[in-house]
Amino acid sequence: MKISPNKPFQVVYSLLSHECLGYLFDVFVVQLNEKGQLTWEYQTLTSRNFHEFEHVLDDRDRTAVGLIESMKPVAVYEKFNTSKRKTMEEFYLKTWDAEKGEKEIQEAVMSVIEKKRGQVFGLICPDKTLFIMGNDGNPMRQAVQIEAEAVDVLFHFMRNDENTHYFPTLKYLGNKLEFQYKDAVVLCDEPAWMLMNQKLYHFNPELEGKKLRPFLNKKFVAIPKNMEEDYFRKFVKAMVARYPVHAKGFEITNTEKPVQFLLSYGPTAPKIEDEETLKKKAALEAADRWNFVLSFQYGNNRFPWDGLSSEANVLFEKKGDSYAFQKIMRSHVKEKRAFQQLKTLGLKMEQDGRAFLQRGDAVQWLTANKEALDQAGFVVQFKGDGQAPRYFLGKPEIKIRIGEKLDWFDIQAVISFGEFQIPFLKIRQLILQKKKEFHLPDGSIAMIPDNWFHDYQDLFYFSETRPGEEGVFLRRQHYQLVQEWENQDLVKTALRAKTVNDLALEAKEYPVPKNFKGTLRPYQLEGYRWMRTRQAAGLGACLADDMGLGKTVQTLCLLQSLKEQGETLPTLLVMPTSLLYNWEMEAKKFTPQLRVLVYSGPQREKLQAQIGKVDLILCSFGMVRSDIEWFEKQAFSYVILDESQAIKNPLANITKAVQKLNAKFRLVMTGTPLENSTMDLWSQMNFVNSGLLGTQRYFKDHFQLPIEKKADMEKKKRLYFLIKPYLLRREKRQVAADLPEKMESVTYCSMTEEQERLYDKTKSFYRDVLLKQIKDEGLQKSRFSVLQGLTKLRQLANHPSLCEEGYAGDSGKMEAVLEKLETVLEQHHKVLIFSQFVQHLNLIKTALEEREIPYAYLDGSTVDRKGQVESFQKEDGQSVFLISLKAGGVGLNLTAADYVFLLDPWWNPAAEAQAIDRAHRIGQKKTVFTYKFISKETVEEKILALQQRKKDLASELVTSDESILRALSEDEVLDLLS
Repeated sequence: MKISPNKPFQVVYSLLSHECLGYLFDVFVVQLNEKGQLTWEYQTLTSRNFHEFEHVLDDRDRTAVGLIESMKPVAVYEKFNTSKRKTMEEFYLKTWDAEKGEKEIQEAVMSVIEKKRGQVFGLICPDKTLFIMGNDGNPMRQAVQIEAEAVDVLFHFMRNDENTHYFPTLKYLGNKLEFQYKDAVVLCDEPAWMLMNQKLYHFNPELEGKKLRPFLNKKFVAIPKNMEEDYFRKFVKAMVARYPVHAKGFEITNTEKPVQFLLSYGPTAPKIEDEETLKKKAALEAADRWNFVLSFQYGNNRFPWDGLSSEANVLFEKKGDSYAFQKIMRSHVKEKRAFQQLKTLGLKMEQDGRAFLQRGDAVQWLTANKEALDQAGFVVQFKGDGQAPRYFLGKPEIKIRIGEKLDWFDIQAVISFGEFQIPFLKIRQLILQKKKEFHLPDGSIAMIPDNWFHDYQDLFYFSETRPGEEGVFLRRQHYQLVQEWENQDLVKTALRAKTVNDLALEAKEYPVPKNFKGTLRPYQLEGYRWMRTRQAAGLGACLADDMGLGKTVQTLCLLQSLKEQGETLPTLLVMPTSLLYNWEMEAKKFTPQLRVLVYSGPQREKLQAQIGKVDLILCSFGMVRSDIEWFEKQAFSYVILDESQAIKNPLANITKAVQKLNAKFRLVMTGTPLENSTMDLWSQMNFVNSGLLGTQRYFKDHFQLPIEKKADMEKKKRLYFLIKPYLLRREKRQVAADLPEKMESVTYCSMTEEQERLYDKTKSFYRDVLLKQIKDEGLQKSRFSVLQGLTKLRQLANHPSLCEEGYAGDSGKMEAVLEKLETVLEQHHKVLIFSQFVQHLNLIKTALEEREIPYAYLDGSTVDRKGQVESFQKEDGQSVFLISLKAGGVGLNLTAADYVFLLDPWWNPAAEAQAIDRAHRIGQKKTVFTYKFISKETVEEKILALQQRKKDLASELVTSDESILRALSEDEVLDLLS
């Protein structure tokens, strides 16, 4: 029958009997009539439909419904039926069979049912409605009155010469409750609930049902004289401890004493029966594991924490022919408070009043909580044999003051353990070795607090001693750590205002040097000022902007400002060989006042003599490594490393070499500060600011392994915190608003020695032949030969393999292209690579395959042009697209790319523009960076210059390479071949 929740209704609990499980419950919602009376319209209340009626129910109803459902025979069957073959009927018949029943399952089931039955009675008392269900299933057959007040129980023990009588008396509301021979029924045993005359009673104190059940139809229980002593020693003692008892013929004394909290601790002793078999390791572990025990002293008696199963402890004594019991009343409230307080203080107490900690943790806990334990009234006692060591349990103190000493911070520390002061260096050594214990002068053992290992680990680790000086010091580059410690009240500082101002590293409004020939974009100006701020603080820095954002121009601006500040020492700028000429050209363009020396070639002794006359020395990594014995004797204002990932391996010779260089300031530049491993960062940052990230071993243990092997985000954040003040990285997307739609730059490449010899030989040959031909036949008739010669020189400038069969050497341009490509791909960009020569693309293709870099490819022979384009344009498609000029100059939309590499200059600038526009067109949302790769001191440089002179002509009139060639004068042709 469906009950309307919108009309008046009432919840009714109904008591029924199950032949195996005993008394169970059902719960119903019953519709009320207009007078508020129960009707015969009702339905079962379950957890599924509870929400329909919950507006007039409470949390007790919700809990009771859940318990009642879990007690139903079907729920018990599903939980305890281990044999899936038994039906529910078979389960109950076989489990509760009088002769062959499964006693273990019976006991397990009834233990659960008894507990839940008692909980339900507790939930419905005193104000819920209870009925007894009829045999016909009528849930409201007989109403039961739930008595709100508890029945007081008193047990009587009457000892005489023949035996001892034992029986209970009950009182309800001060009146004796006659229950014997009244058809009373104990419905529940734990605790006891009794039904009598349609009234439901519970008891105070809580009573076990089995203590009451024998007397429902019996006046008393008689204990024979011959069983008396054992009975008194066990049963009567337990009854005296738990219930009110009236004694006749023996003595019960009630004693009330104030409670004293006792907490004993000491090594966990192995069990006696285990001593012979206990292995040495296990014995050591037991000695290192301490046991805490909570107990309570009442007068001369001590009792362990027992979960307060009784309100008293009883002492039994036989006095001649009689018996005496001393009932010592215990304070439930105080004992529970003591137990809870230990848990609140962090001691993981078990229910038996014990806790186990490793020795070091135990001493730490006692030290940290000694004051709180004293205030709470605990007596703390050590329990151990005479050989047990004494531990210092006072509160250690550490006071640290950080001042200045030349270019370092001076650390002054006072570390106290009671009356003893311990040297900073000794504690530092122990913490670095992760040792907690050490001996004080009086022989006791002190423990270094755990929080010191966390709070002061960086201070202890990064601090240093200096040869020939007393004390402990910290490098200036760790100022952000000093700030952190001061903010956390771990240290006090006494630093000059100028030091604080400089080391705060807040960017200042430094002006652009007046003789700098260029305009800095806003983010470049910010970068210049960022580097100047670190220079003013005497600290190194890493400029890690994305490729193409102008690290070169920002650095040249910095060097020009250095000159205008009056700096007389030169700067050493170290880079890959392929970048030397590029830097030279950029310096001439932006800082023409700087006297630049390119340190390369066989005549280096002559160059060394000029060092005092220049402002900027450009040198390759290889030259520094080769000539390090000379370089390390020189003094520089700055040592700057471009493409500093070259020193990412701390063990490489070049890394060891540059570390020997002597400079006031150090700067590194890289678009990829981290290529393979976090150790790349350590190596570069250690060059910039030595010791910033600790030793290589420390960095590996504390940062590299946790970050790379365990993805430890906290360690990652900590590493970033340490390097953030000295690393500036801007990605293209961050400064997009400051960038033009497209940026073009030239990368000058030096040819290899073998390539250069072959180029010079070929150039001389064609110059001699063509000069004679032009003189004999005139320029017009010689143009084909001129084109042939110039084409071969262009091929040699790219890679001799394009025209020299069997050439096995390298190409300077190929090295530069692959180096730049590696950087672009590291930063997850996409790049188009154009060449007029298909064979050149094939060489690049081979190099990509060797490096397992996927690519798309398009030349005149490609059949599936559309497939190649679509594949590249996908977000997860290839990152490199190799394209020949003729096949890809027009008709392609490749906006997935934001980098364009032009491997060889073309006569017609319009053709280059068309190639760039494959990426720079409608739909492109990023700035497009274009790099022209030009072999230094070759016909390519002259073509580049020629392009600038012919730019207007090319854009207005000329549409092909041939027409540009026809427009060349005799002098221009001879200049190309010079």
